[in-house]
Order: sequence, then C-alpha cells, then structure tokens
Amino acid sequence: MRYWYLWFGLGVLSVVGGVLALFNPFAASVTAEQLVAWFFLIGGILQVIAIFQVSGWGARLWNILLAVVYIWMGITLLANPLAGVLTLTFVAAILFLASGIAKIFYAFSMTQYRWMMVLSGVISIILAIMIFANYPGSAVVSLGILLAVELLTTGVALMTFALALKNDPEVANPTVDV
Repeated sequence: MRYWYLWFGLGVLSVVGGVLALFNPFAASVTAEQLVAWFFLIGGILQVIAIFQVSGWGARLWNILLAVVYIWMGITLLANPLAGVLTLTFVAAILFLASGIAKIFYAFSMTQYRWMMVLSGVISIILAIMIFANYPGSAVVSLGILLAVELLTTGVALMTFALALKNDPEVANPTVDV
C-alpha cells in the first residue's frame, strides 16, 4: 500500500475528534447516543429487507420481531436523546461490570499473565462502580469520555499503522504462522 498518508490522516482526524470530545463530553455523549440510534434504525431497515430473503415462517417472524424492535429503539433514541443517554450509560455500566467479573473469572484459568487479566477486570469493575455511584449525573459525560478515549486510541493506532506501512509496505499483508 503506497497510500500510508491516508491512514495517517485518518488517524490525525480521529485524534482531533477525541480531543474535541474530551473538551465537550456532553456533546460527545449526545453524538454517541445519536449514532447508536441511527445504527438501530438502519439495522431495523436491514431486518425488513431480510424478511423477504429468508424462507420459513419461523425465520420471517423472527426478522419481523427484530425489525420492529430495532426500528422502535432507533426512533425512540432519536426522539428523546437525553433519555437515550441515560439508558445507554446504564447499559454501559452493566456491561463494564459483567465484563470485569468475567475477566477476573477467566484469569483463574490462565497460567501466564494472569495479573494483566485481573487488572483489566478490576479496572472494568471500578469504572462500573464510578458510573453507578454518580448515576444519573455520570450519564452527562460518560459516553462522551468513552467515545473520546476510543477516538484517541484508534487515532494513535492508525498513525502507528501508517508509519509502519510507510517503512515496510508488507505490514499491510501480514502472514500469521499457526
């Protein structure tokens, strides 16, 4: 790939977006909620299309149910973004808690680097507790901060990839020995 600079530019844009999200986490929270709303709406439309692609009434009924739920969720989130921010923040906290507990349990089955998995699990649980302890106030900024961190880390990763690609074009075609 000779277009390493496109990856680098995308990384820079991601970092800039992350910094902007950190400066205004409320706006970033609402933006993240609106993105989720549109994903639900688009997913619902795709489920409607899938109704005509599947055979059998069981599959059709399942696709109809999913289409209705996805479209309802998308419209609800778009119509009431602040309630959506509250809901999505609560769901994120539950996911952090469940993920943290699962990581800690999984760590006991590991023989090497167990402490890293335990640390990751503990951090996830602490994040969940922090969100729950300040809920609903934490909803104002939590999604925005999560979006900012994601944009920043993705941007750094893309810029790193771009520089590696510039120095070694074979980076784009890795071979993995299994």
